[in-house]
Amino acid sequence: MEQFALINPLDKKETKEKDFTYIFKTYYKRVYNYIYYRINCTYTTEDLTSQVFEKVMIKINTYSRDKSPFEVWLFAIARNVINDYIRKSKKHKFFSIDSFKNLISKEKNPEDVVMLSETNNKLSKALNILNERERNIVSLKFGATLKNKEIAKILDITESNVGVILYRTMKKLKIEMERED
Repeated sequence: MEQFALINPLDKKETKEKDFTYIFKTYYKRVYNYIYYRINCTYTTEDLTSQVFEKVMIKINTYSRDKSPFEVWLFAIARNVINDYIRKSKKHKFFSIDSFKNLISKEKNPEDVVMLSETNNKLSKALNILNERERNIVSLKFGATLKNKEIAKILDITESNVGVILYRTMKKLKIEMERED
């Protein structure tokens, strides 16, 4: 008597759901931070982060280990989502509601709140003087906490070029922050 193995099609779906849950839990905070560094608005960042993971879920079958590490592929998707958003919103200038939210504080010491707010404002102004490439690299480095090697793969430039750009950008930010004082 022959035995037939019954294959439950849900088994594969459950495995994919587990894989995607792992991906989401592992990378959400880094993708969120990367986008926030570029956009500087909590609500927009949340929306764009969800778009990134939606695209990852839809296009996971197109990922190839031979082409690049998963992390590089994921942040390339994030970069494209941000670029699409920026292109669409160039027609309209928005102000961030987060700037008003920062004025309302739950902390008891008003001096600390003012100092933190001033520092954040200075940093935001300083980041605005950066060109798109510099801001993107700073976002990948400090928002997504990627290594220079991974950033180089995403942007298709050399690792040493990433280091040089980061060094010059940090120097430019420092000068701008000091000038604000």
